[in-house]
Amino acid sequence: MNESYRHLEQNKKLDLIGLGNAIVDIIVNIEDEFLEINNLEKGSMNLINSDESQRLLENCKVIKQISGGSSANTVVCLAELGNDVQFIGRVKNDQFGNFFSSDIKKSKTIFNTPPTNEGASTAHSIILITPDAQRTMCTYLGASIEFESKDIDFSVLKESKYLYLEGYLWDSKLAKNAFLKAAQIAKQSNTKIILSLSDSFCVDRHRKSFLKLIDEYVDIVFCNESEVLSLFQKDKLANFQKDLSSLCELVVVTLGNKGSLVVNNDYIEVIKSITKEKVIDTTGAGDIYAGGFIHGLINNYSLKKCGEIGSICAGQIITQIGSRSNTDLSELIR
Repeated sequence: MNESYRHLEQNKKLDLIGLGNAIVDIIVNIEDEFLEINNLEKGSMNLINSDESQRLLENCKVIKQISGGSSANTVVCLAELGNDVQFIGRVKNDQFGNFFSSDIKKSKTIFNTPPTNEGASTAHSIILITPDAQRTMCTYLGASIEFESKDIDFSVLKESKYLYLEGYLWDSKLAKNAFLKAAQIAKQSNTKIILSLSDSFCVDRHRKSFLKLIDEYVDIVFCNESEVLSLFQKDKLANFQKDLSSLCELVVVTLGNKGSLVVNNDYIEVIKSITKEKVIDTTGAGDIYAGGFIHGLINNYSLKKCGEIGSICAGQIITQIGSRSNTDLSELIR
């Protein structure tokens, strides 16, 4: 079964290139009352403006800052596992932009996108963590909204085995156009295309065009249960396993503490969750799972082993604050 995932063009110098929102994650601990006061639904991703961002930050204490964004989290996980990877995202030449650039490079991720001197400031996301380890995100997309074709060196896409795209980019027309051009070039270059659906609200907004994108370009889809429920507009996972098997070559569905499903045509592998310590923060769990899983694909492991590696990585990240592992993931996997 995993023969179909052996990338025959081993001479490509990069394992994966990720396109996505370049966001500085600002991690904050709060009580449930904070969400009620600010009219925020627990577990949601909310788009805010710069004034709203400033108001939220004035009323809570920042624990940590990290170079984040969904695609960036996955790419950094891959870098920390020893893969040759590059991230492409738009930042401004400002304090957050400079932090993002220097922080992501610490993982040995290639980040060559020149900062812009014009337009909105660098994106940042306030990640509000409640005592039950749920995270609610309030994101100022800033410069990410202005991500466009000129921010991408399209020639480098031909040199990568995989192209990883995050669904959040679909919210911007300019980014969407860049996204499609990248997918076209990747397909012509025999670069496998991976799509993360990103968020159920994102799927609600773009369901029809996501399905069209997947049908025309995408080889592999990563999603969680709520995202796939939204995609097929059904209420139970058991109701659309046939839909999953026909969606694309490989579909991976994360199910939180229930583990994950790996769907390859008519074959379904059930992967158990692997968590050895108390859950503290679920931020980035799906992104890190994807990083571990793709690491397995790059190394031509079986799909079951890919899923187990994803579970190990995700199981570690939820026992700490933030989306960067405090433990050597390679050692943990061994």
